[in-house]
Amino acid sequence: MMRVYNSKRNREMNTPHKKAGSTFTRAWEIISQDASIPPEEKKSILRLIQVLIESRERSSSKNGDEDAMSITQEVISKHSLMATVKHQANELDALKRISLNLTSSLDFQTVLDAVVTEAMGLVKDANSAHIFLYERGILDFGASLHADGTRNKAFAIPRENGLTYLVVKSGKQIMVEDMSSHPIYKDAPKNWQGSIISIPLKFKDEIVGVMNVSRSVTGHFSRSEIRLISLLADQAAVAIFNASLYKRVTQMANTDSVTGLPNRRALDERLQEEFVYASRMGLEFAVVMMDLDGFKIVNDTFGHNVGDELLYSLFNFLAQKMRGSDFLARYGGDELTLVMRNTGIDAAQAVTDKVINLMNEYKFHYPEDKNIQLGITAGIAVYPSHAQTPSDLLRAADAALYHAKKYHRGKYAVAKGMTGSLSPIKLRKTEHEE
Repeated sequence: MMRVYNSKRNREMNTPHKKAGSTFTRAWEIISQDASIPPEEKKSILRLIQVLIESRERSSSKNGDEDAMSITQEVISKHSLMATVKHQANELDALKRISLNLTSSLDFQTVLDAVVTEAMGLVKDANSAHIFLYERGILDFGASLHADGTRNKAFAIPRENGLTYLVVKSGKQIMVEDMSSHPIYKDAPKNWQGSIISIPLKFKDEIVGVMNVSRSVTGHFSRSEIRLISLLADQAAVAIFNASLYKRVTQMANTDSVTGLPNRRALDERLQEEFVYASRMGLEFAVVMMDLDGFKIVNDTFGHNVGDELLYSLFNFLAQKMRGSDFLARYGGDELTLVMRNTGIDAAQAVTDKVINLMNEYKFHYPEDKNIQLGITAGIAVYPSHAQTPSDLLRAADAALYHAKKYHRGKYAVAKGMTGSLSPIKLRKTEHEE
């Protein structure tokens, strides 16, 4: 339905009021030229000035023109003050939100994702936000967010003569108002257009990364945007450093000091994760407990230092042969535990056969050119066939291992039933014995 407005009234609101004369015309010109006042607010201010001027004129003031201009200046001044206060309040709210979001988690990727999310919200017409982490002279991709919602899409490797490395070298933020014509981007793809600001992420004068925020339009970033992006960068640097430190400490706590593999603590966490996942998705998962046959002779003959070298070499050799989804941990001593997602009994047996036969490929240079034959004995348990909890599943696999070590070294046994009892028929010869 089309609305009809009073044309006379419209003209009065969009052009200087004739009754107010030249005074209102000057007021109108002042406001029109004031770039600090948003266009949508100028009409409202003009209406207010018009009412005040007409009110003064009706009161027959002798200094009508002077009063009118005084009114105009006062209204503009108060509007500017209110706009400034409002703007500052909005900035404080943004900083509070940023602070809460960046300190709510110590998970490294969560922090990175929060930073790029906040960056996108601070810049009008933002096209993308990227974080590159800097360590030992190298920039690595950290996180990204695009205007279409795409998250953590791998970005092009930063060029040594490109913007990101230039920011690292200078330690200062750089703004490019038009990428298509800037020398830095002369060798960049043609679709790289618009403007971009690149800011170093510093923690105690040390650069930990670089944040880039690009726009689809050319031109200068506003002072408010630059100020907020800079404050975000300061907080982001602290959050990234803390998350990185927490990540390293956690990794150390979950890593075996001899082999570098996940330790018993990490194994318990992974078992719980697999249990939750398998329970929710209605899937199986397998646990294989493995013991190194002949290792005691190595320690007794050459000492524990050589024994540690052997464990490091062998266990990492086996780890490199595993599937990407498999989890191999040192359980303790010369024992390994393998956790396999979405794996039933048949698949677990096939993988265990492969691991046992890998011992034929492994070579270790013993002192004095001596040679000790090593082997692997294993026990297999599968959720939910053999246990209903992670701890019971581990015990079932350990019981199967004990059975195989006692009666059939160099082979494996499979747990049977919910009690973890063993099936004597689930014993298989290795290929070199057939």
